[in-house]
Amino acid sequence: MFTGIITDIGRIAALEHRGDLRARIESRYDMDRVDLGASIACDGVCLTVVDKGAGWFDVDISAESVSKTNIADWAEGHRINLERALKVGDELGGHIVSGHVDGVAEVVALRNEGDSTRVTFRAPQELARFIAPKGSVALNGTSLTVNEVDGRDFGVNFIPHTKEATTWGDVAVGDRINLEIDTLARYVARLNECA
Repeated sequence: MFTGIITDIGRIAALEHRGDLRARIESRYDMDRVDLGASIACDGVCLTVVDKGAGWFDVDISAESVSKTNIADWAEGHRINLERALKVGDELGGHIVSGHVDGVAEVVALRNEGDSTRVTFRAPQELARFIAPKGSVALNGTSLTVNEVDGRDFGVNFIPHTKEATTWGDVAVGDRINLEIDTLARYVARLNECA
């Protein structure tokens, strides 16, 4: 489990196609404190550390994960949001994030509002009903509050701190974004279906 509070920006150092895709990710994490087998959310995708060294770790990514996320867009030098898994007693600053991406949204508009940037995303049709104004979503692993919803489109405001502490300062129209809907929204929708 994760909180959607990004703790590092990683960089894709290498990609190797084997039976699965292996990615080497450069990070500022103290790798002496990261166990093999640890989970790290990489742009919101929960991945397992399979090898590590000073300033880097490797993950194996299945074809299923590549097909359901924006990992197919990764290239050497690409920056990604990173978060280590929650430990008992950690502060829950965002919302509960599983690292299981539900689908890929697309950036359809950007607009500066003062020092902040309003970004409009288009959700896949089957996920749009789970997104509500003032609700939470995880986008590329970042816990964010939805400002408004219009059909499949929804807006999020990025303050300067978020743009600096994550990869959101690099966002552009057309970007494909990993979307994980709020677990609570999923269960509320399911209860309504059963009622």
